[in-house]
Amino acid sequence: MTIVGHLINGEMRTDAARSQDVFNPATGLATKQVALASKETVEEAITAAQAAFPEWRNTPVGKRAAVMFRFKALLEQNADKICEMIGEEHGKISHDAAGELQRGIENVEYACGVAELLKGEHSKNV
Repeated sequence: MTIVGHLINGEMRTDAARSQDVFNPATGLATKQVALASKETVEEAITAAQAAFPEWRNTPVGKRAAVMFRFKALLEQNADKICEMIGEEHGKISHDAAGELQRGIENVEYACGVAELLKGEHSKNV
């Protein structure tokens, strides 16, 4: 059975000592397992995020937007697989999963263009 781990610093980590079944709500069958993170794994993820933040913070807005545009393209290119995963893990029918994904893509689209909106100000309730 597939074990879903934790992506830290570009590497997949699994704490094999503790895992939990992931059930498809539509069928009731366990389709995979998810590794439950140990305290050490959580601390490693926090440390990695803290180490990566200064470089990301200093990345020009245009380059950040390019990353988000690439993310949006990947979501669109993998829409069928993502919708299938949403169905398997949340029990959503394909139409609902597609709507949920589309809303996520719209949020990413907004993030892609937000740099042009901010110009030293902020938008309330966004």
